[in-house]
Amino acid sequence: MHKIQDTSTRLLSLDVLRGADLFLLVALQPVLLGVLGPFAGNGVADAVLRQLDHEAWEGFRLWDLVMPLFLFMSGIALPFSIGKYGARRFWLRLARRVLLLWVLGMVVQGNLLDFDLRTLRLYSNTLQAIAAGYLIAAIGVRYLPRGGQLALAAALLIIYAVPMTLCGDWTPGGNFAEGVDRAVLGRWRDGVWWDGGGAWHFAADYSYTWVWSTLTFGFSVLSGALVGGVVRRPASRGRALRVLLVAGVAMVAAGLLWSVQMPVVKRLWTSSMALYSSGLCTLLFALTYWWTDVRGHRRGLRWLCVFGRNSIAAYLLGEWLNLRPVAAQLCYAAESVLGEWYGVLLTGVHALLLTALLGLLYRAGMFLRV
Repeated sequence: MHKIQDTSTRLLSLDVLRGADLFLLVALQPVLLGVLGPFAGNGVADAVLRQLDHEAWEGFRLWDLVMPLFLFMSGIALPFSIGKYGARRFWLRLARRVLLLWVLGMVVQGNLLDFDLRTLRLYSNTLQAIAAGYLIAAIGVRYLPRGGQLALAAALLIIYAVPMTLCGDWTPGGNFAEGVDRAVLGRWRDGVWWDGGGAWHFAADYSYTWVWSTLTFGFSVLSGALVGGVVRRPASRGRALRVLLVAGVAMVAAGLLWSVQMPVVKRLWTSSMALYSSGLCTLLFALTYWWTDVRGHRRGLRWLCVFGRNSIAAYLLGEWLNLRPVAAQLCYAAESVLGEWYGVLLTGVHALLLTALLGLLYRAGMFLRV
């Protein structure tokens, strides 16, 4: 944790949008699932619940945007920070950031703390996807001009797409990216299970890919960096906003057009999905940028900054820290009254406690930086 004083020079739109993304992930979605779960079968409830879960394979839902938005926003900050350091310091900071994100990802989801090689997962987490994508994007932003960064972004999508199109198909278990994961990660791939005889097997129902998808993770972060470059020192904020709107619409259209040949599959992070999701992220950022940094609206947004300024801490605490026992100690008297709704109350109080904890860190000026 680093103690940092707030400043008025920060890009407020980045903090607000990142805060909204993290609030949805660690607080709002669990509460909505608890509230709407008993009404499953109702048309409205089912429609909302469907958007709060990942698409099974082809297609895209609201919940599929959470992780791309996290990667995209890690890239927006790149142009603001990367020019501050000399070459040696740049490489040291880059190595430190990638290593820390990788280890934290293994702590959250990779079972690092089990101290059991059978449960170790080397590459299976959002933080690791950010680390891999950030490595590619940071080098591109550091050493390439803007035109070169655009060329790199296009190259990442094309290089990913060629073997995916020519080798295998677009089905779970039959695509090129899954073959790469199985060959490279082997027993340390997520979804591996061990039988009673001590042999390991690939789970048939696990279809997320990581190693080959690193290329499109890189695109997602780099697209954010390109957007960050647009708003870093704009000649006119109005012109920057127009550029963002055109770019966002163009990427959404290009992603949908490409999906005719290559389906939008978040689990594979296909090129069409990367383009489509980055377009949506750009449009969301443009809207937030217009409201906060162009129009100057700030009232009522501080609670989002509580999550946005401390996004890594919010993610780690939301995924790792279980405050439900504390909530149960505070609310146990309500169990006999609420019945089946008691679990919803615990989930809501857990979210409030997590928000309060992040608020305390925010007011103390303490932010987790990696």
